[in-house]
Amino acid sequence: MTEFFRKRTKNAKNDILSGLTVALALVPEAVAFAFVAGVDPLVGLYAAFMVGLITSVFGGRPGMISGATGALAVVMVSLVADGNAMGAEGEQLGLYYLFVTVILMGIIQMLAGVLKLGKFVRLIPHPVMMGFVNGLAIVIFMSQLNLFKDANGDWFSGDSLWIMLGLVVLTMGIMFGLPKLTKKLPEALIAILVVSAIVIFGNLDVATVGSFIRDGGGEGLKGGLPKFQTAIFSKVPFNLETLWFVGPYALILAAIGLIESLMTLNLIDELTETRGNTNRECMAQGGANIITGFFGGMGGCAMIGQSLINIKGGGRGRLSGLVAAVALLIFILFASSLIEQVPIAALVGVMFMVVIGTFAWSSFRILGKIPLSDAIILIAVSLITVWKDLAIAVIAGVIISALVFSWENAKRIRARKRMREDGTKVYEIWGPLFFGSIKAFNEKFDVKNDPDNVEIDFVESRVSDHSALEAITNLVEKYEAAGKSLKLKHLSEDCKILLYKASPKFREVIEEGIDDPRYHLAENPEAFPKGLSEYKF
Repeated sequence: MTEFFRKRTKNAKNDILSGLTVALALVPEAVAFAFVAGVDPLVGLYAAFMVGLITSVFGGRPGMISGATGALAVVMVSLVADGNAMGAEGEQLGLYYLFVTVILMGIIQMLAGVLKLGKFVRLIPHPVMMGFVNGLAIVIFMSQLNLFKDANGDWFSGDSLWIMLGLVVLTMGIMFGLPKLTKKLPEALIAILVVSAIVIFGNLDVATVGSFIRDGGGEGLKGGLPKFQTAIFSKVPFNLETLWFVGPYALILAAIGLIESLMTLNLIDELTETRGNTNRECMAQGGANIITGFFGGMGGCAMIGQSLINIKGGGRGRLSGLVAAVALLIFILFASSLIEQVPIAALVGVMFMVVIGTFAWSSFRILGKIPLSDAIILIAVSLITVWKDLAIAVIAGVIISALVFSWENAKRIRARKRMREDGTKVYEIWGPLFFGSIKAFNEKFDVKNDPDNVEIDFVESRVSDHSALEAITNLVEKYEAAGKSLKLKHLSEDCKILLYKASPKFREVIEEGIDDPRYHLAENPEAFPKGLSEYKF
């Protein structure tokens, strides 16, 4: 399937047809997420239109689709409820507090772009990426299962269940088989049209987009253009109390939105063998959410499911996202009655095919071939994504990966010991010296029983951080207190500078040499050679 994605060439026809398919699939998702957040369906649809439009034009990843997402909606539900409780009796202010929060969320995301924090997505290890993909595929699959329930929350049974399953399987069959006959037609869009025609002309009693909206308490898909929400300024008091209330929500939403967007960008980069601009995407996501908040949308971020539908359909350029957003607005303004007739089963079938294409099936094959720690991280991120949410899963995965890396490197510190003919004991240190290996480093030395002359050679070691410098300082003081002579060899230039600043006595302890290592401590940017700061890392 990856090869299939790569071979689809970028052209206007594919972008337009793929964008129309995405627009159809956006409708029930945006509506569903609006219901989850406890707001009107049009609030979700407006968010999908505005966020999708702005990010498709200004974002850092052409072909990526953004809109209202479930990861954000589950946080917004408590925000809306708490906001309603803050209003006077009978006054529902939750929606307006949501708009203010989305605006603040966008400002935070734009700051992340200005500060170029998007590059930190490269710190996410591959096992975390695979776990994220697998977990998200499971979440998408489970979210579609809710569409097999009626308005009362009961599972379909009897004929209703079999008809629903039949239409879903038919949709999946068309999407699977059509590319084998011709690749000139968008299989997802054709599948939706064929299944919709069968339902309409066969007069089948099945759930449609329209019935889905009405069962959720909405009045329908039809609406007008988004309007500037002047009521925000009159309904919400702009004071420290409001900032204290919406601030934590805005931070959480901004973090979730950026992590999901940048992870999706990374995934599409791999599938298309191209490279997006993470900082530009942060700016676009932030700007989109600011505008969405002012014009009555619930905010959003990149949508991995819709993005994969777009990529699979051949959408590679900005035109695909632009068409998806504009088509969605046209549906709202002029074609609501037609879109409401699209059967939910057809859209479920499309999403099931997305799940199959999203899940990293190779992870089952490689689990026994990769290090145990990587396998644990992959499984843990997948489970946490399903159990909690994407942001927590990715952060947990990165933390676990960092701890495993530190632990493995901490075990690599070694000390070869030998005696010279003049009675000097030499410790040849090998391996990284940093906060994790300090304890093992200290255990290598026998200050009490060592001879009067001791030499420590760091030629095969790297002193990495301030903790390592402190360990060296403490070791020198111990030998000095024992009345013994200690010499340090092959320390890097910036190590020596920092030790000289700590105490003049180190000038007597450290031996200068032309073969001293030339690496630099990351915590000491002043030690970089002149001009090195001009390079971009």
